Amino acid sequence: MKINTGEISALIKQQIKDYKHKFDSNDVGTVVSVGDGIAIVYGLDQAMLGELLLFPNDIYGLVMNLERENVGAVLLGDANLIKEGDVVKRSKTVMRVPTGEAMLGRVVNALGQPIDGLGEIETKSSRPIDVIAPGVMERKSVNTPLETGTTMIDAITPIGRGQRELIIGDRQTGKTAIAVDAIINQKGKNVLCIYVAIGQKNSTVAQIVAKLKEHDAMEYSIVVAATASEPAPMLYVAPYAACAMAEEFMHQGKDVLIVYDDLSKHAVAYRALSLLLKRSPGREAYPGDVFYLHSRLLERACKLSDENGGGSITALPIVETQAGDISAYIPTNVISITDGQIFLTTDLFNAGFRPAIDSGLSVSRVGGNAQTKAMKQVAKSLKIELANFQEMKSFSQFGSDLDKATLQVLKHGEVLMRVLTQRQYEPKSMEHEVFDLFAAHHGYFDNVEYNKVRSLMDQAYVDIKGRAPEIFKQIEEEKVISDANEKKLKELLEDFMKGQAN
Repeated sequence: MKINTGEISALIKQQIKDYKHKFDSNDVGTVVSVGDGIAIVYGLDQAMLGELLLFPNDIYGLVMNLERENVGAVLLGDANLIKEGDVVKRSKTVMRVPTGEAMLGRVVNALGQPIDGLGEIETKSSRPIDVIAPGVMERKSVNTPLETGTTMIDAITPIGRGQRELIIGDRQTGKTAIAVDAIINQKGKNVLCIYVAIGQKNSTVAQIVAKLKEHDAMEYSIVVAATASEPAPMLYVAPYAACAMAEEFMHQGKDVLIVYDDLSKHAVAYRALSLLLKRSPGREAYPGDVFYLHSRLLERACKLSDENGGGSITALPIVETQAGDISAYIPTNVISITDGQIFLTTDLFNAGFRPAIDSGLSVSRVGGNAQTKAMKQVAKSLKIELANFQEMKSFSQFGSDLDKATLQVLKHGEVLMRVLTQRQYEPKSMEHEVFDLFAAHHGYFDNVEYNKVRSLMDQAYVDIKGRAPEIFKQIEEEKVISDANEKKLKELLEDFMKGQAN
């Protein structure tokens, strides 16, 4: 009997084709290599970019590389528990985090799991961490101010609800302080807050949480912590997870303030992951898509149209510079994505001017449209006055004999700078800020000794508010200084200053 090799070959091929493995090869893979928080998995032919994978010991992985033979995944847990040969299963879903009212007042990790020791969080809703930002037709113009309680910001670089305002400066210049003050100032203003700590020390996060509790701000806040002790994948995921939590509230028609502290460390974490995944390095070793990393995050901050609920997300991303270099790669990227920046300088900080905001380099491209009329009335010439002061100050260093007009500009500028200084954790109400700027603009404190300006102005506010509370109530409710109230304020300030002179 002759054996036809062609028939045998065909039979074997058919048997291989019909062979059914106990697992579907599309849904199960094997770890080929693991290290530095990265796992290379063979198989998983149908895996999706951004899909969650289930590793042994209940560790999740996030698909970031799709290659011909394998899948590259970043591990969202202890990589030491994973070894070569481990079986990996698809979840057939992208990463989601829990959302909703139950998250308020809690400290969670990048996966939305509680880390504050207050028990489990019972939520009924969840959202994917990475979604497409709302389109132009779904949005509306920013038209409502987000009051930070910091006079320098609310007057010169105002922020509107739905805006993205970058806070940028060297380390230890007060960037986080501004953001935390803004969160504290939202008490009673129907704004929910989310603070995202990316690569911060555990002790720093604990201090911020303690301060928020001290000022009763945790009631309307969520803290998402991916600290320096956690692996890079957790730092990478954290801001997207926090943004998903914010979007849940935004689509309910609520206003949300979210602080990303900071995106410099976020970019560094992403660079580490990209290099480990063998992606091509570009400028400063960052991958080519590092701009997209932050743009797809920050574009999700917006003001929705009334048809879509009218909610908003206001983003305050923080970026750290090296020696004040705002022309570096990541700072220029984020500046081009945001609607303005608040620039803090070491020189002003060391000179005792807090917050150390450089009024010349700071700008808001949107917030002026949302600024209250009362604030516009008192702050319209503030930036020019400060610029004149800085110019005269540098000019006066070269001459000793100054004319009366120059001395007056210098004195007025010093008073303005003193008025704009503010202690940390003491945000001011809008009407208090308006009063301070009104008094300073009209020169009532120009002849007061420099060190006494701040205390005397606080006394004036308390005194005049006690004598004429209706003025401040009108400013608070109508957001404008009427002609009658302007006249009355001037009279009261003159009386107060005469009393001080006597």
